[in-house]
Amino acid sequence: MPRTPSENERIRQIAKDKIQEAAMDLFIHQGYHATSISDVAKHAAISKGLLYNYFSGKEALLAAMVEDRVAGVAKVMEDAASLKTPAEQLRFIIEHAIDNVYQQPEVFRFYLHLQTQPEADQELIPYGKRLVEEAARQFEIQCGIFQMLRVPEPRKRSMYFSSTLQGIMLMISTYPQQFPIEEVKEQMLKEFCS
Repeated sequence: MPRTPSENERIRQIAKDKIQEAAMDLFIHQGYHATSISDVAKHAAISKGLLYNYFSGKEALLAAMVEDRVAGVAKVMEDAASLKTPAEQLRFIIEHAIDNVYQQPEVFRFYLHLQTQPEADQELIPYGKRLVEEAARQFEIQCGIFQMLRVPEPRKRSMYFSSTLQGIMLMISTYPQQFPIEEVKEQMLKEFCS
């Protein structure tokens, strides 16, 4: 019996995810420039030809990974926005961000590194800019949450919140086993959600 279109799409998505996971692992451990498409195919245990069925090259693969990352960040904010109170929304953002970095510290560092690439690296600049643009868009949404809380100077409070959360995320990604995650998470929740 032939596969249905939805089954074909599911199989296609599994293959793309496998390729992106292999690429992420190599980009983290070898660096983007030192990783070839052949390396990615070998690491994903697929043929190079099959990889090219999904991605036209290494840069297209990176572009897809960045867009998935942007979509993931946007989804967190959309899910937070669906909650009733601003405090619940901030709690969701805090918990999701901290838990996500703890589960995948190297992935966080990879995207942070991409955002802060030197301008001399022309090939990677558009992807870093895309991540920065999305962060700015999400910051504006977050400012709206602080406005709903009716705090004095909501933009400054939102900036402080972002700076605190980003610092915590960086510390977790650098020292995942030594960082007191639950205690720090509770401190953030107390300071911003109470």
